[in-house]
Amino acid sequence: MSLSGTDAHAAADPATLPPLVRRALASARRHGFAQACRPEQGRLLHVLAGGARGRIGETGTGCGVGLAWLASGAREGVRLVSVERDAGRARVAAEVFADRPEVEVIHGDWRRIEEHGPYDLLVLDGGGTGKMPGDDPADPARLLAPGGTVVVDDFTPATGWPPLHEGAPDRARLHWLRHVALHTVELRLAEDLATLVGTRRRLAPTGPSWSSE
Repeated sequence: MSLSGTDAHAAADPATLPPLVRRALASARRHGFAQACRPEQGRLLHVLAGGARGRIGETGTGCGVGLAWLASGAREGVRLVSVERDAGRARVAAEVFADRPEVEVIHGDWRRIEEHGPYDLLVLDGGGTGKMPGDDPADPARLLAPGGTVVVDDFTPATGWPPLHEGAPDRARLHWLRHVALHTVELRLAEDLATLVGTRRRLAPTGPSWSSE
């Protein structure tokens, strides 16, 4: 989620937005939810969803904008599951997808995503990223199918090594970049926005603990 992600879509030509995304954006605006994913991130999710053949998962549904990008790009027959901890937002998002039986919005802690894996594509946006104190990072070796992809968004593009956060090594970013179960790259989507995309190794060991380097 981005602080002004909902408003960021206003600059886009509506004709370039999938109908389901437009529906989710309208719902987010009606309910005063400003923190949807940005359109740059949405377009990346749309492309990545097209490569999934089985199941797509997401933590942090919000009002469903990112999920709408995913559902719009997914192949026929792919199931999508998203977990939202706020009950009101979960209800709003479920209404957006009321006519999309392949999409399920679940209310609860992000760990409920574990009930429906493994995933071909897993988007960590509302828990499981390791960014916040007390938020343990998800285990991609357990949640991803072999060759599956994990996405962790909302980073400032790195300008050196190691990447920094508030003047210190960015432990969350380093965790994903150095994870032994993943091949991970940082993609710069805008001057101020980067996303990590990791692919699970076919023979993936259990992931490492935090790096202090």
